[in-house]
Amino acid sequence: MTAPPSTPEPAALPRADDDAPVPGADDHAGTGGDPAEDRRRWALTVLVAVLVAAGCVAAGVWQWSRHAERSAAVAVVERNFAAPVGDLADLVEPGTPLPPDAVWRRAAVSGRYVGEPVLLRNRPVSGRPALHVLQPLLVQGGALDGAVLVVDRGWVRSGEDESTLLAPRAPQDPVEVVVRLRQEERSSGRDAPPGQVQEIVVEDVRAASGTPPEWPDGVALPLYGGLVTEDGAPAEGLGRLPAPATSLGTNLSYAFQWWVFALGALAAPLVLRRKERRDAAEAAEAAGVPASLGASADVVPVSRPAPRRRRRPTAEEEEDALLDAQTVRRQDP
Repeated sequence: MTAPPSTPEPAALPRADDDAPVPGADDHAGTGGDPAEDRRRWALTVLVAVLVAAGCVAAGVWQWSRHAERSAAVAVVERNFAAPVGDLADLVEPGTPLPPDAVWRRAAVSGRYVGEPVLLRNRPVSGRPALHVLQPLLVQGGALDGAVLVVDRGWVRSGEDESTLLAPRAPQDPVEVVVRLRQEERSSGRDAPPGQVQEIVVEDVRAASGTPPEWPDGVALPLYGGLVTEDGAPAEGLGRLPAPATSLGTNLSYAFQWWVFALGALAAPLVLRRKERRDAAEAAEAAGVPASLGASADVVPVSRPAPRRRRRPTAEEEEDALLDAQTVRRQDP
């Protein structure tokens, strides 16, 4: 008795190899980092942050000093601008600079204008180009008799050719003037056309006014006065001098902004470090590496290709396998 022919197994269907590499699987694999290189990189980052913060702090300190200077100047204006009118001899002394507590004080003095008017360049008024008119005043009477006081009588609009501009002449008769006392300005050393000056420097005004005989060396007061009135009225033909600005400006806000930038510069390395650790932890979690290792700065997770699922045979492949089995059965004796 012969055994019935055995039914052959269906032909093996092609399937994917679980251990076969997946194309592109290593595209996102991390690369190990050198701990020493990592430390050097972060040390450089911190150094740059410290230098940037130091620069911001220095800029803030400078802005703060400007604010302090401006605040002190405004305090002097607010204290002295509305003070009662005093006698010039009571507020100043011959040969000495103007005391700080006398700046912007109103002072009365009698005298006579001498010499030629001198134009002060580049002094805009309310945003309009202008030149101030300076005139020496020979003091008459009192303890300052014979001294010379430079008076800023007002301003005129500047034209295209300032060298031909003529300033109104001052009264020739003795006058009673009220001026606001100001400290002599610093010289910049810049040249000016004849009859003009760049700053209110007493000796420069003396030279530009033609050095009248009434103004010998050593008799000028080392200060000047901004005209308020001449014989009780403003100067004719000249614009009145504007009141000083009392706004503190924006230096204080700029100082705080620079210091905020300094804090931001110092915090930047910490933020970057935290972001790097978070990204490493997320990559480790996606790759199945323990979070404690993935979050380490010295361990970079390497992604592994996911195993490919076995593909089920299609209906055509199953039908072909059955036909092959029947063919083998018929051929078996």
